Amino acid sequence: MRTYFFSFSSCLLLRYASQNSLDESSQKQLSRPNSKEKPPYRNHQHTLRAFDVFNMMRKQHLLCDVRLIAENVEIAAHKMVLAACSPYFHAMFTSFEESRQERIVLQGVDSYSLQLLIDYVYTSEVHVTEDNVQVLLPAANLLQLSDVRDACCDFLQSQLHPTNCLGIRAFADLHGCIELLTNAESFIEQHFSEVVECEEFLALSPQQVCKLICSDHLSVQSEEKVFECVVSWVNHDLETRHGHLAELMEYVRLPLLPQDYLVQRVEEEPLLKTNLQCKDYLIEALKYHLLKGDQRLLFKTPRTKPRQPLGLPKVMLVVGGQAPKAIRSVESYDFATETWTKVAEMPGRRCRAGLVVLGGKVYAVGGFNGSLRVRTVDVYDAATDQWSTCSGMEARRSTLGVAVLNNCIYAVGGFDGSSGLSSVEMYDPRTHEWRTVTSMSTRRSSVGVGVVNNLLYAVGGYDGASRQCLSSVECYCAETDTWSPVAEMTARRSGAGVGVLDGILYAVGGHDGPLVRKSVESYNPETGRWTPVADMAFCRRNAGVVALNGHLYVVGGDDSTCNLKSVEVYNPKSNTWSMLQSCMRIGRSYAGVVIIDKPPVVT
Repeated sequence: MRTYFFSFSSCLLLRYASQNSLDESSQKQLSRPNSKEKPPYRNHQHTLRAFDVFNMMRKQHLLCDVRLIAENVEIAAHKMVLAACSPYFHAMFTSFEESRQERIVLQGVDSYSLQLLIDYVYTSEVHVTEDNVQVLLPAANLLQLSDVRDACCDFLQSQLHPTNCLGIRAFADLHGCIELLTNAESFIEQHFSEVVECEEFLALSPQQVCKLICSDHLSVQSEEKVFECVVSWVNHDLETRHGHLAELMEYVRLPLLPQDYLVQRVEEEPLLKTNLQCKDYLIEALKYHLLKGDQRLLFKTPRTKPRQPLGLPKVMLVVGGQAPKAIRSVESYDFATETWTKVAEMPGRRCRAGLVVLGGKVYAVGGFNGSLRVRTVDVYDAATDQWSTCSGMEARRSTLGVAVLNNCIYAVGGFDGSSGLSSVEMYDPRTHEWRTVTSMSTRRSSVGVGVVNNLLYAVGGYDGASRQCLSSVECYCAETDTWSPVAEMTARRSGAGVGVLDGILYAVGGHDGPLVRKSVESYNPETGRWTPVADMAFCRRNAGVVALNGHLYVVGGDDSTCNLKSVEVYNPKSNTWSMLQSCMRIGRSYAGVVIIDKPPVVT
C-alpha cells in the first residue's frame, strides 16, 4: 500500500508574523533618531508548539467549544482553530447560526474522513492511502481543505494505470478536480491500446466511448485498434448496444486502415453487413484507397485526418552491437535527464541485427551472435523490462535492414554467412508468421532502410557478387509488391545509417572499401534528388540513426580503428551537427537503436 505524507503551516503563523510586523512598527516610532535598528525576534517553533498544545487540549476536551457529529460519532474541537484552517468552518462560525451551537451535525461526511481531517487541522499531517482516498477527497472538498484535496489528487495521479484510469477520470470529473481530470484524460489517450483491453472500457456508456475514440490525440499504432475496440464494446452487450454501432463507427477512421484489412476484416464483420450507414463508411474508405497521390489530399473527411498523439516522454534504446565482439548489453538514454542507464540484457549475444518498434514492443531481428548468423527474433517490453521471443524468419540474416510498413515488419537483404541477400521477408503480427515478398533487384548486405510516404527505401549496402559498395537505391510498394529504382546517392555507402525526418530520407556515413565517411546526404521524394548536407564531426559506419523532435541522432558506430561511444545530433533547420553531452557507457558498432515511450516508474 502506498502512502502520502502532506504538511503545511497554519494560517495562525501568518497572524503571528503580522503581529510581529506591528510590534516592529511601534519600535521604530519609539527608537531614538540615531539608534541602530535591529530585526524583530522571530521564533518559528512558536506556532508549531502552540498547535501541539491545541491538539493536546482537544484530546483532553479542554476548552473545546464545539462537537462535530457525523454518522452519530462526535468529535470535540475548538471553533477558533477550525475557522483558522478551513474557509468552510470560518463561514460557519462567523456568519451562520452554527456559531451559537455547541453540537453540529455535518451532512455528506463520513465519521472516518471527518476524524482524519480534524486530525490534519491540528497536526498538519494526513496519510492518503488506496483505502481512504475515495472518501477523503470528497470530504476535503466539502470542508474546503484544499491542501488535503490536492494531496489526494496527487496520490490518484501517481496511481494511474490502464486498469483504473477511466474510473479515476470519472471520479475527478464528479468532484471537480480539473488538473487530475486533465492528467487522467491524457493518460487514457496515451495508453489507449491497453485501456480498451480492460473491464472498465466495456462498462462505458455510448456517449463516453464516442468521446474517447473521437480524440485526435489517441496514441495507436494503427486504426485497427479503434475498430476492434468498437466491435468488442458492442458485442459485450449486443442486444442493447447494436443500435449505437453507426454512431460509434462515425469516429473510426476507416480510410487510414490498410486496404487488405478493410477487405478481409472490416467488410466481413457481421455487425457491419446489416448496417447501411456503416456500409457507407466502408465505401468511403475503399474509395479513398483507389485515389492516387494529390487526389487523396483533396479527399477530406473527418475520417481521413490522421491522429496526432501528444505522446509520452521518450527514451532512446541502444541494443547489443559489437564491442568488439557481439554483446548482450542494452542501455537507455533519457532525453529529459540526459543520462544513460542499463536495462535488461538480451537473452543472448547479438550484433548486426535490425531493430524496430511495433505495437509498443521492440523487435530485434536476425543478426550475428558471435558464431552464427541467426534467424531468431527477440522482443523487448519496456513496461516490464523483460525480453521474450517470437517467430523466427525463414532465412538467416545479419547486417540486414528492418522497417515497419503498414503495421508489418520487413526484413530486407543482409548476409546469411555465405552470400549477400536480395530476398525480403514480412512479419504480420496478426498471424505471427513471416512470409517472403518480392526480392530486390540487387543483393544488399549492410543495407540501410527507411519508410517515407508509405514506401520502403533500401539504401546502398554491399553487393557480394560484384564485391562493390553500392550507391544505388530502390523502393518497395507494399500495395503492388514491387521494387523500383530511384536516383542513386552521390557516394557509395555500405553500412550507412538511414533515418527519416520530416519526409526526407538521410544516408549518414558508411564506407566505400577502406574509406569511412563523415559525409551525409538527403533524398527528397518530391524532387527525386539526393543533396549533400553538412558533414558529421567524426567518420562513422555501422551507426544507428533515429529521429525525434525535428532532430536526427547518430549513435555509435566505428571509424575503422575503434568503436565509438559518442552521439551526434543533426539540426536540419541550421544544417549543423552537435555532440550529445553524455556518451554511452561503452563504444558500440552494429548496435540497434530505436526511440520508445519512457516506461512508467515501477514502485
